[in-house]
Amino acid sequence: MKALVLNCTLKPSPEPSNTEALAKIVVKELERLGVETHMIRVADYDVKTGIKSDLGDGDGWPIILKELLASEILIMATPTWMGTLSSMAMRVMERINGLYPARDDKGRPITYDKVAGFVVTGEEDGARHVVTEIASGLMDVGFTIAPQSYTYWNNGPGPGNSYLESDFRKEWSRETGKMVAANVVAVANALKKTPIPAWK
Repeated sequence: MKALVLNCTLKPSPEPSNTEALAKIVVKELERLGVETHMIRVADYDVKTGIKSDLGDGDGWPIILKELLASEILIMATPTWMGTLSSMAMRVMERINGLYPARDDKGRPITYDKVAGFVVTGEEDGARHVVTEIASGLMDVGFTIAPQSYTYWNNGPGPGNSYLESDFRKEWSRETGKMVAANVVAVANALKKTPIPAWK
């Protein structure tokens, strides 16, 4: 089984990423459960704005899309900006929306039997809203949303320290991250045994 983690920080490598730090907790547990995991920092690729799967020369999305389609699990990881998902995460969602008409060899949406989980960080709150926005978009194109499949961290009300700078309630976020991994793997295994049928 494979999992793809898309880190939608605005920072390119090698800048430290708060979102990556929390996502690594999920990655470690996925790997402990026997899942082959690959994390991509989307900012390292020139993912062009649009909804098609390939926007031509220089577009970084086709490389990421190939990894996504080869994976049973997708973990969307994003910081919170002004109470919502990062612009990088929104760009990923727009490109994923381009898969809406795509079908597999059984005539099903190409993202059927793929399971999604979520990691959100931010100095201020908004994580539950971010999860709701991304989960709704992924579900719309065919992803399955596992129960209790998100972890998040924020510093409380008002501006403050980032995840890497603070020790505030990190233990909850880390333990919940482990649960995220366990739940997405459980649902992915269930779908492998009983795939979602084609509608017609």
